Amino acid sequence: MTTDGFTTCLWFDGQAEEAANYYTSIFKNSKLGRVGRYTEAGPGPAGSVLAVDFELNGQKFVALNGGPEFTFNEAISFQIFCGDQEELDYYWNKLTEGGHGVACGWLKDKYGVSWQVIPSGLIDMISDPDPVKATRTTKAMLSMVKFDIAALQKAHAGE
Repeated sequence: MTTDGFTTCLWFDGQAEEAANYYTSIFKNSKLGRVGRYTEAGPGPAGSVLAVDFELNGQKFVALNGGPEFTFNEAISFQIFCGDQEELDYYWNKLTEGGHGVACGWLKDKYGVSWQVIPSGLIDMISDPDPVKATRTTKAMLSMVKFDIAALQKAHAGE
């Protein structure tokens, strides 16, 4: 295995290039890479996009136009840990355009990809060694679709 880490392959049905452009427009530290095209050998139309390499915040992806056989589901999601409410709102609003919120910080974007937009301190709050604080925070978390950091912090503090 090389030392370059992993590349996540996302399977699309004709929207690979559009999706790669969409995601790189949302994440600030992002870039598009190579675009591979089908040849006369197929199976797609010659010249049409086969795959697009792209990077989001240093994470490597390839968007593949593989056809309609497979679709995204909630079994895999990408987590975005956010430092403040402004950052959380930014990612939430961008990724729910054409998509929708689900529950507990989860959303599905317009391509059906699942994301979790999470406050950076949430895991610490819900796993607090004080079970009363952890329970209050967990109850607050479970009542939310998009996270409200101030409300989670108040629940944790018992306010």
